[in-house]
Amino acid sequence: MQKTMTKIILNTIKVLVTVGGIVYIFHKIPFFDAISNWNKSALPWLAVILFLTVILMAIQANRWRGLLLDDGKKVKFRTFYAYIALGYFFNNLLPSGFGGDAVKTIAFGKRFGNTANSVAAIAISRIMGILAMILSFFIALPFVVAKYQVPLSYTITVSVFALVAILVVVGGLFSDKLKIPDKLALKVPFLLKLQNAFSIYRSHPKAFWLSGLDSVWLQIVTILIHYAYFRAVGIDVDIAIITVFTTIMVVFTMLPISINGIGIRENVQVSLYTGLLGIPADIVLASTLLSYLPLLFQAAQGALVFACLGKNK
Repeated sequence: MQKTMTKIILNTIKVLVTVGGIVYIFHKIPFFDAISNWNKSALPWLAVILFLTVILMAIQANRWRGLLLDDGKKVKFRTFYAYIALGYFFNNLLPSGFGGDAVKTIAFGKRFGNTANSVAAIAISRIMGILAMILSFFIALPFVVAKYQVPLSYTITVSVFALVAILVVVGGLFSDKLKIPDKLALKVPFLLKLQNAFSIYRSHPKAFWLSGLDSVWLQIVTILIHYAYFRAVGIDVDIAIITVFTTIMVVFTMLPISINGIGIRENVQVSLYTGLLGIPADIVLASTLLSYLPLLFQAAQGALVFACLGKNK
């Protein structure tokens, strides 16, 4: 009962933060003022965004497949891509950015019989992606602070996330060194399988580091997509600035205080690009709203996969 009540309270907070964030940003910047910055000249950039979105999903599929080692080679690449799309579909239905990961890994594991390895591979993928994002942040940061005064609190927040990500990776790789209490192991036998699935990457360093390389490519594509958002509304923003500000925005949207970062994303973007660079707030919001286009595109692909899976069953 207490657990259910806690969940209800947390979900209520997420709804309030999300709705509050949306109401605040559109009170400050009317919706129609923002979308008035959209015009036909944006269409080529929207095509670029959708193309890069497919590339992004393909890299994610390749990273997941590589981390499944020999088991991954037995499954066609397009199957991994399909399950990546399925994850995005459920991410837009469930009140967190990780719900889709749970659905796709469990569905994939049940179909191909390696749930523990699939969960470990997705977890490693997520953390390696965060580390690649943070690495790019610290590479670009000196170029940005040389021109603009980025609040120290942002750098500290990203640094904390970096430390947590590193600890999670190291903890996962060496989790088998920790003894799970017998009662807990008997109650949840999957934990032992998960320990072994994580620790296996110690003997497969090539697959582990290749996942890191895929994460770097993934970050580059992500930055290019965010660059295209601004070009679509007629603004040319320096790549280094986009790299730093995008990392800050993603870190804040990952905090479990809203529904998939909605409401927080818009306010953080306006705070950064308008507050620090002086770009008109309606233009910043117009570019931010375009970020829902690839999300819808990914979800549409996932819906098609979900329909096909249901039809096959």
